[in-house]
Amino acid sequence: MIEIIPAIDLIDGKCVRLSQGDFSKKKIYDENPLEVAKRFEQAGLRRLHLVDLDGAKSGKPVHFGTLEQIAKNTSLLVDFGGGLKTEGDLQNAFSAGAFQVSLGSIAVTEKEKVFEWIEKYGSDKILLGADVRKGKIAINGWQTRTEIEVIKFLEEFCTRGLKQAFVTDISKDGMLEGVSVELYRKILRRLPRLELIASGGVSCMDDIFLLEKIGCRGVIVGKAIYEGKISLEQIERCLQNG
Repeated sequence: MIEIIPAIDLIDGKCVRLSQGDFSKKKIYDENPLEVAKRFEQAGLRRLHLVDLDGAKSGKPVHFGTLEQIAKNTSLLVDFGGGLKTEGDLQNAFSAGAFQVSLGSIAVTEKEKVFEWIEKYGSDKILLGADVRKGKIAINGWQTRTEIEVIKFLEEFCTRGLKQAFVTDISKDGMLEGVSVELYRKILRRLPRLELIASGGVSCMDDIFLLEKIGCRGVIVGKAIYEGKISLEQIERCLQNG
């Protein structure tokens, strides 16, 4: 069964979602991230994708406190990202209870540093995040485009021990219009051993089943849950049925 990973994106300590990575198009869904995380846990979900959007935009994480609250008060395995730039940031995240750190921009701007972290902390503790527009990587909270092709980017990290990565098609994110099946197929054809997590565009359970069929190991789901397109009851039934 593909692993369903709910997302909580944080701005000003509140659960929000953006559309296509646009900070001016944010919608607040809940002012208590811990209660949201508890609802995910009650539905039988095991993991949580926690994103510090304030940190991603400013380049310095600010929501370690929320991470610590969730880690202490739920059994969810939390991957935490957004503005992590230094080894001190990683240590703070792990100290606050993160199971994994998710790294995006820093893997582009200082990849040798991330190679060292994979070696030091282990590939199970590092989740690579690749945010994509038209096949090219975008960084700094999706605000800066690069000319780096996503498959080459992932390939280089796989040769250095990376096991797991999530890839977000920014054009799909928050739009509830379906997932980037062809993008993920291309990645998996080139990198069949990569534990690929899809992100962006999930609009219904059928999208999740399709991603499972093509070989994705996991899927990050955010807005579809918050907008009621996928209910926690549906997810719970799906998990129970295996």
